[in-house]
Amino acid sequence: MLERLAPFLLATALVACGGGGGGGGNNPAPVPPPTQPPPVTISKAEAYRFLNQATFGATDTEAQSVITLGYEAWIDQQLQRTASLELPHVQQVFSTYPPGADFTRLHEDRVDIWLRHALHAPDQLRQRVAFALSQIMVVSQSSPLVGYPWGCASYYDMLAQNAFGNFRELMESVTLHPAMGVYLSMLGNQKPDAARNIRPDENYARELMQLFTIGLVELNPDGSRKTDAGGKPIPTYDQEIVQGFAHVYTGWSYSGAASFAAASPTIANQTRSMQAYPEQHATGTKRLLSYPGAVASVIPAGQSPEKDLDDALDNIFNHPNVGPFIAQRLIQHLVTSNPSPQYVERISRKFDNDGSGKRGNLAAVVKAVLLDADARTAPTVATAGKLKEPLLRLTQLWRAYDATSQSGKYNVQNITGLIGQGPLQAPSVFNFFSPFYAPPGEIANQGLVAPEMQVTTEYLSSLWTDYVFVLAFCYTATPVQGCPPVPDALRPDLVIIDVAAERALASNPQALIDAIAGRLVGGPLSTTLSTQARSMVERAPAGDSALRVAEALYLIASAPEAALQR
Repeated sequence: MLERLAPFLLATALVACGGGGGGGGNNPAPVPPPTQPPPVTISKAEAYRFLNQATFGATDTEAQSVITLGYEAWIDQQLQRTASLELPHVQQVFSTYPPGADFTRLHEDRVDIWLRHALHAPDQLRQRVAFALSQIMVVSQSSPLVGYPWGCASYYDMLAQNAFGNFRELMESVTLHPAMGVYLSMLGNQKPDAARNIRPDENYARELMQLFTIGLVELNPDGSRKTDAGGKPIPTYDQEIVQGFAHVYTGWSYSGAASFAAASPTIANQTRSMQAYPEQHATGTKRLLSYPGAVASVIPAGQSPEKDLDDALDNIFNHPNVGPFIAQRLIQHLVTSNPSPQYVERISRKFDNDGSGKRGNLAAVVKAVLLDADARTAPTVATAGKLKEPLLRLTQLWRAYDATSQSGKYNVQNITGLIGQGPLQAPSVFNFFSPFYAPPGEIANQGLVAPEMQVTTEYLSSLWTDYVFVLAFCYTATPVQGCPPVPDALRPDLVIIDVAAERALASNPQALIDAIAGRLVGGPLSTTLSTQARSMVERAPAGDSALRVAEALYLIASAPEAALQR
C-alpha cells in the first residue's frame, strides 16, 4: 500500500503541504430570592457537537471552555473578538518577493494564512461565519480575479469584519468591493448609449438578488414557497426589475482616478471601495422590487449614483424574503442541511427583529442559529446534521491532532485539486455546491437535500482517503516503517500531526480507539466501527505502536461517521 502511494506522498508533501412563604404577625419572615434553575451541564460530546458547528473543529481545550462557560457565554466571548485578517500577511509576504516575481503566487500565501486562521485564530466563530458568507456572496480567485490576490484577501477580511454586523452594511460592502466588481462585472458598468449599442451589465443585478439575498421566488417566513391561486411559485422579480437595478449599478469603478475612463487597477485600489463617477451613471427612472411596505420601488430620475445605490440596497434589504433566505443558508452551512420550517422561521424572525427593533443584526442571527433547540438538542432523526464539506474535514482533523510544520506554514499547493475545495476558489458564483442539491436516490425521493454531496465524487473521496492514509501512516513525528523519505527542500513545510498520546495507549486497543474517538467525535463510536477498528489494531504487532495508531486513525478518520456532522 505504501509503495502504491509513494507518488502521492511526494506530491502532497506540501500539504503535509418560585415563591417563598412568610411568617405570621407583624414580623414576616424575609422572602427568599426566586429559585434559579440548575446550571446546564454540558457533556464533552455535546461541546464537540457545538464546536463543530461554530468553529473549524473541536478540540479538548475549546470543549472545556464551552463546558465551563456554557454555550451562550462562549458565543458572547467570541462576538467580542476582533477579526484575524489576511491582507496584512499577503502584503508582508509580497514585500519579500524579488523584483519581477510572479505575484499571482500570493493566492497560495492567502490560502496559507486562511488555514492558519482556521486552525489557530482565537476568533473561531467569526472566521467560521465568514467562511459561510464566502459561499453565499461568492467571489473566486479563478479568472477574472487571478491577478487580484490583494483584492481576494481584502474581500475575505471584509466578510470577517462584517460577520457580526448589520446585513445592510454587509450588502453595501460586498457591492462596492472591487473584487466583487470585477468578478460580477459591475466595476466599469457604463450608462446606456443606444448609438454605441451599450447597455448596462445585468450580471450583478441578477446575482445580488438571486444568490445573495432573496432568491427567485417569494418565501414564507419558514422558508417555504408562496404560491399564487393556481399553486405556482410567485417570482420575486422580472426582467424590468433586473434592468432597473443594472442601471443603478452604473458609473462605479476603481477609486482615485480623475475620471471614469482613467480608472484602472492598482495594488492599492484592489482593496478600497469602488468610487462613483457621475459621468457614466444612468440618471433615468429605475424600477425596483415591489412588495407590501416597500419604500422607493421606483427610483426617480436625476439622483446621484450614491443616492440611487442607497435606495436600491434599502429596497432589497427590506424585502420579506431576506430573513428566511439568509436564515436557511446560515443554518445549512453551520448546523443542518434540512432544517425544520419552524427552525427557519425562528431565525427569520430574529433577522427581522433582534429583540430591540433592529433588522439584519447578524450577531443576533448567528447566536440564534447556534442556540436554537433544533441545534442544541441531540438529533433523534436520521436526517439531522449535514455532511462535512472537504475543507472542514481537513481543518477538523488537523485541529484535533495539533497539525504543525517546522516553518509554521500550511503551504498547500492546489488545495482544490487535492480535496475538492479551497477558500475563495469556487468554480462559479454558484459556489462548490448548491443549497438545493439532492443526489439521485433515497435522499431526493424523500424530498431532502445534501448540498455537500455535490462535491463528494468518487474521485475526490478516493483522494481524501489517500490523504488520510498518508497523514496517519507517514505525516507524524514517528512515521510507520516503509514511508518514503521527504526531500529536504520540502521538509520545513511538511504538516505533521501529534499522535504521541495515542501511541502511549497502543498496547490497549480499546483505549486507543476510545482516545481517537474522543478527539474526532467527542464520544464513543458506533459498535460496528469500533469493532472494525479494534480488529485492525489487533492485526498489527503489539510492539509496533506507530502502526497500531496509524491503522486505527486511518480507519476512523476516513469512515462515514467522521464525515457526518450531527
